Amino acid sequence: MISLILPAYNPGPAVEATWHGVARFLTDERAAGTEWEAVFVLDGCTDGTDDRLAALASAGDPRMRVLGYAKNRGKGHAVRTGLLAARGALRLFTDIDLAYTFDEVRRVAAALRAGAEVVIASREHPDSRLVVPPGLLGYTFRRRVQSLLFNAATRRLLRLPHRDTQAGLKGMTAAVAERLVPLLTCDGFGFDCDLLTAVARAGIAVTETPVSVRYDDRTSTTGTATGFRMLREVWRIRRAWRNRPVPAVAPALAPVSKAA
Repeated sequence: MISLILPAYNPGPAVEATWHGVARFLTDERAAGTEWEAVFVLDGCTDGTDDRLAALASAGDPRMRVLGYAKNRGKGHAVRTGLLAARGALRLFTDIDLAYTFDEVRRVAAALRAGAEVVIASREHPDSRLVVPPGLLGYTFRRRVQSLLFNAATRRLLRLPHRDTQAGLKGMTAAVAERLVPLLTCDGFGFDCDLLTAVARAGIAVTETPVSVRYDDRTSTTGTATGFRMLREVWRIRRAWRNRPVPAVAPALAPVSKAA
């Protein structure tokens, strides 16, 4: 089984379209001979999302699970909760708005099935594409500049080689999740950096895959204020991992691919 984790904080009525899209994806994958589960993690939602998903989950499909808690804890806490509650031998997480298509989800899963232990989508991969309506060109440019500055700071502070730490699509084996995720402490958007720092300390190779990202509107939870919070989180991650040992993770059964 492969698990797909979707953290959610107040996504509104659009979460219903996500639910139905994921349900179709799971059905298509089963028909193709691959078994998946989806784990929705509600991060202290206050907009009725819990009621919406409870109604949808009442159909009783065991492949679709909903977890949640009352207090908003942040993306990192939600992803950690989902990764540890997942039952799959391979575990992926992606954004609740499905900014990355299911073809990209399949690409990450395929790299893991081929033997990679950790796979991350990268918007900076030479084969990646951004799909942007003309009216959002200025907004997308500002987002890209912000992303480039953050990634430059991350590489310098955490000594991570990755060109894109924050793309919202990543995957790992169950062995990696169960050994490293309990060591992570970042609850916010810096979770990805915390995870990749642990992966680097454990000596695990990371495969980067290309993605096609679409920008449909200006809705974003990562504005300027969030960017500064993320930098503070990165600094705390640097201090937390300065002299911290990481237990070894059992190696993958097949060689890790270095590029995809």
